[in-house]
Amino acid sequence: MSRIWRLFMQTNNHIIVDYDAVLDAKFGKEGTPERAHAEEAAYSIYSGQILQEARKEAKVTQAELAECMQTTKSYISKIENGVNTPSVGVFYRIIAALGMRVEVLKPIC
Repeated sequence: MSRIWRLFMQTNNHIIVDYDAVLDAKFGKEGTPERAHAEEAAYSIYSGQILQEARKEAKVTQAELAECMQTTKSYISKIENGVNTPSVGVFYRIIAALGMRVEVLKPIC
């Protein structure tokens, strides 16, 4: 199971649900185009939430961020709501505009 789906695991009425089976039924088996599309959509939503949280922590409005990046408030909103997925370059520009940085860590295995 991919890491993103583990983030969305929950229990329902204290019954542990096999989310692999749920995802298989809803989006197809892992490796299928349907499942890949669903995972991409989940990553868009998740990354948008991360950016929105970072913007709010920096006490910056969507309009202020958009002005700093020379884009529109609507574009920032679409990223935060998972409608648009920013390219890596745009993601880094947003992070920099918020006075933050991205740190890539090697996993300890």
